[in-house]
Amino acid sequence: MNIRNIAIIAHVDHGKTTLVDKILHQANVFRANQESGELIMDNNDLERERGITIFSKNASVEYKGTKINVIDTPGHADFGGEVERVLKMADGVILLVDAFEGPMPQTRFVLQKALQLNLKPIVVINKVDKANCRPDEVHDAVFDLFFNLDATEDQLNFPTFYGSGKNGWFNSSLEPSEDITPLMDGILEYVPEPKTPEGNLQLQITSLDYSSFLGRIAVGKVTRSFIEEGQWITLMQADGSAKKQKVRELYVFEALGKRKVTKVFAGDICAVVGVEGFNIGDTIADAEEPEALPVISVDEPTMNMLFGINNSPFFGKDGKFVTSRHLRDRLMKETEKNLALRVVDSDSADSFLVYGRGILHLGVLIETMRREGYELTVGQPQVIVKHIDGKKSEPYEILVVDVPQDYASKVIDLVTRRKGEMLIMETKGEMQHLEFEIPSRGLIGLRTQMLTATAGEAVMAHRFNDYKPWKGAIPGRNNGVLIAKEAGTTTAYSLDKLQDRGSFFVDPGEEVYKGMIIGENNKPGDLVVNPNEGKKLTNMRASGTDGAANIAPKILMTLEECMEYIQHDECIEVTPNFIRMRKTILDEEERKRSAKSMKAEA
Repeated sequence: MNIRNIAIIAHVDHGKTTLVDKILHQANVFRANQESGELIMDNNDLERERGITIFSKNASVEYKGTKINVIDTPGHADFGGEVERVLKMADGVILLVDAFEGPMPQTRFVLQKALQLNLKPIVVINKVDKANCRPDEVHDAVFDLFFNLDATEDQLNFPTFYGSGKNGWFNSSLEPSEDITPLMDGILEYVPEPKTPEGNLQLQITSLDYSSFLGRIAVGKVTRSFIEEGQWITLMQADGSAKKQKVRELYVFEALGKRKVTKVFAGDICAVVGVEGFNIGDTIADAEEPEALPVISVDEPTMNMLFGINNSPFFGKDGKFVTSRHLRDRLMKETEKNLALRVVDSDSADSFLVYGRGILHLGVLIETMRREGYELTVGQPQVIVKHIDGKKSEPYEILVVDVPQDYASKVIDLVTRRKGEMLIMETKGEMQHLEFEIPSRGLIGLRTQMLTATAGEAVMAHRFNDYKPWKGAIPGRNNGVLIAKEAGTTTAYSLDKLQDRGSFFVDPGEEVYKGMIIGENNKPGDLVVNPNEGKKLTNMRASGTDGAANIAPKILMTLEECMEYIQHDECIEVTPNFIRMRKTILDEEERKRSAKSMKAEA
């Protein structure tokens, strides 16, 4: 059977998952009367809620007697590790670009990886139905990008398709076609068949699946020879060790599911059951003469956070898994499939340092654990500092902001205050396109301020650039916080009296404990307040004044907003039902002592 393996890569929100939907419909995967819904491949709760792809996934369709394996990849820079490893399975890539925005930071990042692997690109300019789109300019910008990334002559000669995923057409010209047939024909014509060199079996494990019946399942592309059920193989691991094992079952991808087979030939993507103790990047090789493939390299993480057990007065009320052993096992399990994540033991037995690509990457991990019933506390995100040539260096990122022209000056002011330097400023239609180089530390907490300053109009994207010398202190949060004085239940009477002190993160009737952060102070510096005081009753009554407490509703903060909000002496308590911010040291006197000793050391 003819096979084509293709990965779909693009910046976030340029329409990858929608394109996969159209390919599945075009190949008649669903019955005519079957309800399939939108964004079929985003089947995880978190992906559906946030409207983003987090994990890369496979599907396969049959078109004109050819099997096309399609790999949908995430678009956020934080999940770049997912993209880097699955590109090994592909022989060609569809690079999707928005007809208005043009190539964005993540487009550049994933395209560079694809070109280094010598994959054949097909460029698809999507969303040409948008007002003020500029497909021809975008086509030229994409060509310049290929040229800047040192593409080969063959790669520069890429075919281009135009269309609208939402309206369901793609064509080789700007003339709307009836469906996406021209693009499907283009895949058959331009994407090369998988190369199958001579030699013994080689299959690199590029992702893993899990089934409660079969355990861990290895997924990868057969590079050489064939693999069959019941065959003895050697598992070649990254550390150089080799283990003999037996293949129990084999599956190939068909439509959205898998089909059991007895034999898979070179070039096809398959799932292998029965291999134990494998990691992503290991090679399944011939039993007698094993040869390993080069290990997958993934970019280094740039940020770390301290994950610890929940040690607040409310621990164990919500979650099922609360001990450090539970926490450690879960984090270790995550590192098996999440290549860009690292876990290191800290000085204390109750906490672990977790290294990741960014706030979103770590936030998704915490959110997933919370939904599984874990309780934990997480500290402030810190960037990873290195010493290069004897100089203290930190990670820098390229930040791209598209914003209406009226707000451009506010954005520039915000970024320069956080030690960012402007590289590019140009006008795109009614929008101003700004590019900065900024230390990763400066990005923590920037999104919330940026959206407030631009009335929610700014579109931000950033990608890791390089390590450069340390830029000095960056101003953090301006205002202090309001801290609960003692444990109890908040009352409307107390909160009403305290309203001129600041704004609250709690409503009347909520349980609080000593040292918990219950609001933001209007001024710099922290303030300890008592939100639990009840009204003293007298026998004098004034009609209507007793119940009349007008309290502003509490400020709701998402997990990522909390992570960006807290300072170095604060942490977040995360349980299945609550996210609370608190001081790391709950007792006020101890906090003062600790602050004094820190000052003395400094």
